[in-house]
Amino acid sequence: MSFPMNAQRPDGQRVARRTFVKLGGAIAAGVATTNLFDARFAHAAGSPTTSAETYVGELYASLSDKQKTAVWRPFDHADRLKINPNWHVSKTTIGDDLFSQKQKTLVDQIVRNITSKDGYERLIEQMEYDDGGLESYSFALFGEPGSDQFQFELTGRHVTMRADGNQLDKIAFGGPVVYGHGEEYLPDSPFFQQTLQANKVFQALDADQAKLALQKKAPSETAVQLKGESGQFPGVGVDQLSSDQKELVESTLKMLLAPYRENDSKEVMEILNSSGGIDQLHMAFYQQEDVDNDRVWDIWRVEGPSMVWHFRGAPHVHAYLNIGTKS
Repeated sequence: MSFPMNAQRPDGQRVARRTFVKLGGAIAAGVATTNLFDARFAHAAGSPTTSAETYVGELYASLSDKQKTAVWRPFDHADRLKINPNWHVSKTTIGDDLFSQKQKTLVDQIVRNITSKDGYERLIEQMEYDDGGLESYSFALFGEPGSDQFQFELTGRHVTMRADGNQLDKIAFGGPVVYGHGEEYLPDSPFFQQTLQANKVFQALDADQAKLALQKKAPSETAVQLKGESGQFPGVGVDQLSSDQKELVESTLKMLLAPYRENDSKEVMEILNSSGGIDQLHMAFYQQEDVDNDRVWDIWRVEGPSMVWHFRGAPHVHAYLNIGTKS
């Protein structure tokens, strides 16, 4: 499912975002009744018997000494936990002649298996738009597959993704994840539906709740360090919401997690539940960078002791998520 791309009036101006919001609200309502995202949430792309980590092992075993020099790092290397919306973890790209076609196919299989079917399609759309496709991105391997500590990491413009086989206890995705999109007009982004869904929560708040939820200025987009139980969080607490409002938050989380494979999404929920569940979360929306001044908040944040999900939709999408228990 995608939203209309490059919608314009006959005079070349953009269609008002309210048109998109109305459409997105109808689609989001349809999600709740047809379980469309439930189906996506439960579907992992690729073979049901072959995990991303199996392909990581095959990729590692296929590397020559020269290739290992280019893409292998010790597990505790600082690059493994770097947070940046536009960087390369190695100097060589996937499309480089250094790698065989089989190795490039293995990388694609890894990416397919750390995403859902819909998530993979959106990711490929984003990478094509931002930098010409997967071959323009880079990867690194940290540690050794089969040991207690290893990780595959994919990076490039608006992408940081990982596969670690849940080797790190109570750290979802193996560390912070980054996604985004270079389109300056958010409704043309493959991630616009996430903002529509998050804003459904805001629209469901009463006046007092909305006053707590709406903030003037957003924190730094890379400020996604976990604060633990002693942390102070912006916005309205989910524990202050009604049961219907909480259900809307739950469906929003499920939608946000839909692009990722089932095992990672399940681990996220286990971590959240172990730290008090969704009642420990806060949701904040920011007046800053309100595109078209339409009060469809383009910057929003879901945060609690074990989660930070920061979405910046303007001037284009940068999103960061960090989920785990504070050490």
